[in-house]
Amino acid sequence: MNTKPRSFEELENVFASLASAGIRPGLDRISRLMEKLGNPQMDFPAVHIVGTNGKGSTASFSDSILREAGYRTALYTSPHLESPDERLLIDGFPLSLGEWTGAAEAIQKALEEDDFLRSDPPTFFELITAAAFLLCSRNRVELAVVEAGLGGRLDATNLLGNVVLTLVTSISMDHMDFLGDTLEKIAGEKFAVMREGIPAFFSGSPAGLVPLFRERARAAGALPHVLPEEVRTENISVTAEGTAFSFFCGGGRFPIRTPLHGSFQVENCSLAAAGMLCLSGRFPRITGEALLQGAENARWPGRFEILRADPPLVLDGGHNPDGIRRLVESIRGIYGGKKPTVVFACMKDKDFPAGLSLLLKGAGRLICTSVPGNPRSADPFVLAEAARRSGWKEDAVEVFPDPLDALKASERKGQGTVCCGSLYFIGWMRTLILSRREELLF
Repeated sequence: MNTKPRSFEELENVFASLASAGIRPGLDRISRLMEKLGNPQMDFPAVHIVGTNGKGSTASFSDSILREAGYRTALYTSPHLESPDERLLIDGFPLSLGEWTGAAEAIQKALEEDDFLRSDPPTFFELITAAAFLLCSRNRVELAVVEAGLGGRLDATNLLGNVVLTLVTSISMDHMDFLGDTLEKIAGEKFAVMREGIPAFFSGSPAGLVPLFRERARAAGALPHVLPEEVRTENISVTAEGTAFSFFCGGGRFPIRTPLHGSFQVENCSLAAAGMLCLSGRFPRITGEALLQGAENARWPGRFEILRADPPLVLDGGHNPDGIRRLVESIRGIYGGKKPTVVFACMKDKDFPAGLSLLLKGAGRLICTSVPGNPRSADPFVLAEAARRSGWKEDAVEVFPDPLDALKASERKGQGTVCCGSLYFIGWMRTLILSRREELLF
């Protein structure tokens, strides 16, 4: 690079300029690049997390428990909400622009020195993943918690060389153009990351995929665990203050409390906790106390994040039908019969008619908007028409293409606001709301 980037946004542009366009599943390019970099993905043990919904929350719980146990951790997730440096945290903190720039320079040099990579460079996600693995190695992490990007089998994260645990969250229909047009095909891509001799935990959701999980685990020689068969939860409380439940696993009872909101966090937290307890034989500093403190200290912005309690102002990144179904469950569980206004924006390639139909059960009104500057953002007028065809009444649907106008229109109704539909949208709204905190939150 001719000049060093002065911000993470400029660094993101550097990676984009080095990358091939679009999503191109496959491991040839990233494998070659990692070899040129000295295979840093082999230098640290890792927890690999795949699934459709709940990966990020499960990763956050796992990382928080490991940090409470005293391990030096890396947490790699995607996409970011507000700043690219969120994608990799070392011991809970982002790295400096200088460290990321150093990784980018090493990658650029490797690309320039290889004829194949020059003519067919890795994608943006592959380059970011390569940089993250290089930074994990340079920072000598003791355990990395790594969330897969898309699928699993052909995802760049599947190059991890020392996976000690696989966690599989709930699976539903998403990214069908890349992963397959049935639930079984999608699950097969995700189950394919299991490793010989390594424990693999599946959330068990949906239950119909459990036989396929066991079959693929047997074929891989993995050690399968299905959450509902090994874990019991009782005394579940989901409120605006957070989530609490009794967790029974391995003969122990753990009274878990977490500030993460939503009924779905019981499943995500249980999956992480069961996995961490399984690792405790190999990583003995993982104790019951670390589990409880880790759950209590976990943070995961943008996933049923309550920015204001009354009337509620909630951000949720649910972007497929299963995610929106879980969002609606949480709205009804926390707010009862109250129906807030939903401000909705999503990507045009998502199944938004199904999501909009599900929102009828939890929202009183709908305001359709867009994600500024994002060419993949669906036209809000198209969203509104889809909502009406999905059962929304004509006078309950409005369109404000500018999201700030949409938010203000929702707030004027005084019923509370839930922003949802896309993580890109939630990242944009979160920055907007927190920058105007006094005006919008109090």
